[in-house]
Amino acid sequence: MSTSTLQGWRLRPATSEDVEPIVEIRASAMRLDLERLGRYDEHRVRQRLRDAYVPEHTSVVEAGGAVAGCVALRPSEDCCWLEHFYLAPEVQGRGIGTAVLAGLLARTDAEGVTVRLNVLQGSAARGLYERHGFAPEREDPVDVFMVRPPRARTRTAGVADASPRRTGWAEPGPAR
Repeated sequence: MSTSTLQGWRLRPATSEDVEPIVEIRASAMRLDLERLGRYDEHRVRQRLRDAYVPEHTSVVEAGGAVAGCVALRPSEDCCWLEHFYLAPEVQGRGIGTAVLAGLLARTDAEGVTVRLNVLQGSAARGLYERHGFAPEREDPVDVFMVRPPRARTRTAGVADASPRRTGWAEPGPAR
C-alpha cells in the first residue's frame, strides 16, 4: 500500500462535543450489518453509543479536517477492550483502519496487555481483526467475541512509552 493512501488523516483525543458526529458515523457504518442481522433500529443504534461514550478512552479519526471515525480502548481488570471502532463509509478502504489498529496494538503489545473485542456476525471487519492476530473466543447469534494476547515486546521509538491505560493516548496519524 502506498503512503499516499494514508495521507490526510490524524488521530486525536476525543471530547464530549464529538459524541453526536460519532453517533451518526456509527449508525452509517453499522447499518448494513445490523439490517442483515435483523437488528437495525434508528434510535437504538445511536443511543447505545451515547450511553457508552467515554471521551477519556476514545480517539477521533479526522480526515480532511472533519470527524471521520473513532476508536476506544477501555481498560478492564485483565485486558483492554477495543470498542467503538467505526469509520465513515467514505473513508473506508484507504488503509486508515489498518493503520489505526496497528498503532493501538503496538501500544498494547509494549504494555503486555491482552485486547478483546466483539464484532457482528458476518461483518467484514472480522477479517481486519484476524489479520492483526485476533482469534474467536466465543460466539452468539449476533456477535463474535475475539481476543488477542500481546505479542513479544519490541522497543520502538515512542511506542514503549505510550500506555493504553492512560487517558489521552491518541497521537497524530501520518503527516498531512
